[in-house]
Amino acid sequence: MRTLYDVPAPAKLNLFLHITGRRPDGYHLIESVFMLIDWQDRLHFDLRGDGQITRQDLSGMRLPDNDLIVRAARALQTATGCSAGAHIGVDKSIPAQAGMGGGSSDAATTLLALNRLWDLNLPRPALEAIGLTLGADVPFFLRGQNAWVAGIGDIITPLEKTQQLLPQRFVVVKPDTGLETKLIFSSPSLKRDSEHATISDFAAKHFDFGHNDLQPVAQTLCPDVKKAVDLLAAHGLQGRMTGSGSAVFAPMKQAVEMTDAPSEWIVKACENLNVHPLHGWAKD
Repeated sequence: MRTLYDVPAPAKLNLFLHITGRRPDGYHLIESVFMLIDWQDRLHFDLRGDGQITRQDLSGMRLPDNDLIVRAARALQTATGCSAGAHIGVDKSIPAQAGMGGGSSDAATTLLALNRLWDLNLPRPALEAIGLTLGADVPFFLRGQNAWVAGIGDIITPLEKTQQLLPQRFVVVKPDTGLETKLIFSSPSLKRDSEHATISDFAAKHFDFGHNDLQPVAQTLCPDVKKAVDLLAAHGLQGRMTGSGSAVFAPMKQAVEMTDAPSEWIVKACENLNVHPLHGWAKD
């Protein structure tokens, strides 16, 4: 039996997130930069010859019966007619409802790993087409590079060398409460008319650029988001919510001890990544 051990699925942070409009079908138009960080889940894959997809929780977090990992595996089987199966062990670390893309990253890693384990050799664009049916963020993780993301999340432009991010440490604070994305996007008070920006605008400021249009609504729905921002401010850090929350992050120059954070909250120091650890696992 062939096995792939300790395959990583890194989280992301939205350095900013602007809502620039809304399509007639209700989908929101965004502009954002997605940045990979070294906070990651780990997935373990064992080949099964009976076509079954089974999954085991290795971290103590209760996983949904049909989460994005299982759906990604089955979607790859369906798209290719593959008769092989897999047993997937999941060592979950990235919290849910955090705005960090944990589920989407797990799905992307599953597609990349099983594409190899099952000897399918699908090119990256084919995997991205499958990934897009699972979630708007999955193609970003498959692309595997920090990127300017626009449209409804489907226009992904990797940052060029001159635009790339310098190495930076961050502190991420995740309250124990979460947020449902649809509640934020359905709010009548959500700002939907931010001015368009460019990659050049972002590259001139990087970590100081823009804002998160979802944050004011999120703070109303989940007061812990504001409490997390205030916690960072108390330590001299300028916090911002990532994605649709509820995690909040801030760049930091040196380690910060946040012993005043509620005990049930997660406080974690991270570093950014220039490329996904599995970048190169699928050909373009």
